[in-house]
Order: sequence, then structure tokens, then C-alpha cells
Amino acid sequence: MSETRHPEEVRVRVVVSGTHGSGKSTLIADFAAAHPAWEILPDPYEYLDWADDAAGAGSFGAQLVLAAARLHEPAAAPVLAERGPIDFLAYLLALEQLGRPGASAAALERGRRLTVRAAAAVDLQVVLPLHWDDAIRVGDDEDTELRAAMNDALCELSDDPDLTGACEVLEIAGTPALRLAQLEAAIRALERPRAAPRSR
Repeated sequence: MSETRHPEEVRVRVVVSGTHGSGKSTLIADFAAAHPAWEILPDPYEYLDWADDAAGAGSFGAQLVLAAARLHEPAAAPVLAERGPIDFLAYLLALEQLGRPGASAAALERGRRLTVRAAAAVDLQVVLPLHWDDAIRVGDDEDTELRAAMNDALCELSDDPDLTGACEVLEIAGTPALRLAQLEAAIRALERPRAAPRSR
């Protein structure tokens, strides 16, 4: 069943996606500081209590479900979410690619369905791929193999119209200031058609 949003209920929903050390947290913090009226949804990981297996299939699966569900919740303000279900689907596929313990075929299929459904509630999917020319240093304890594999999977998934549907997808790169400017420009372009036509 497709969801219908009435004009008076429409609020812009933006998801910012990226692997660890992609600059998404900085971009979101900069955007939140400049746009205090927006509701900012933090990384789903912050809602979970995973003492062990933080980078395992169980944790990623739980975060996928949470990331998808919150995009369907009513909003009184425009929403910007740090990570969507597509991020965690990318992590699950990365685990599979690396030959690590991962999700079952049924869990992956469910993750795909949730990702598709969530995309219908999102206006703009922002992806911050890793680029050598604006690389961000990560700690020595970072799982760089998983980080790279997730980045590759995310870029591939974001380019799949079967997953993203009519949601606009935008890759952002460059300095923090340039990234913020690109995000703001994309949101302004989204908001323009939403303005009610003036009566004559």
C-alpha cells in the first residue's frame, strides 16, 4: 500500500549516509547549527545498547529496522537523519563480501524491503563517499576493511533505482564548507516546488 502525504502534512525528509570517517557527522552538526528549526535524528547506534558485536550482523540489522521505522513517524518540522536503512543494508552486504558472519538471506531480503519502503518517505538521500582528496583520518582501532567494503556497497546501492525509487540521490564531496553548501542548495531546490501557488 503506497503512502499518501497530504500537503499540510508534508515535511522535507533528508537522510545523510556514509561509512565511518566520511564526514557525515561534521556535515550534520554544521547543518544543525545553521538550521535550528530542523529536527535532527542521530545515528541509530545511539539508541542501542550493544556491548558486544557492535560491528556485527545483529547490531546492523537492528539499526536498519530502527532507521527505517523512524522515517515514517509524523514530523512537526523538516527532518534530517544521520543514516538510513540503506547504510545498514550496505554494512550487511559488506560483511557478506568480506566472508564474515552475516545476515541470513531472509534477513537481507527483509532489509531490502524496508529500505525500499523507507525511500518512499525520503525526499533527498545524501551520500558521502570516501574520496582520497578529502580523506578523513580514522583511529588505529578502526576496521578499515569493513569501512572500505561498506563504502563500496553503499555507493552501489545508492545507484540502484529499485532501492531508491523516486527519492533524489545526491553525492557530496569536498571541504566541510563546500559539503554544507551543496546540501543547502539541494534542500532549497526541494523546497521551491512545495511553496503554495499565489492566488491571482
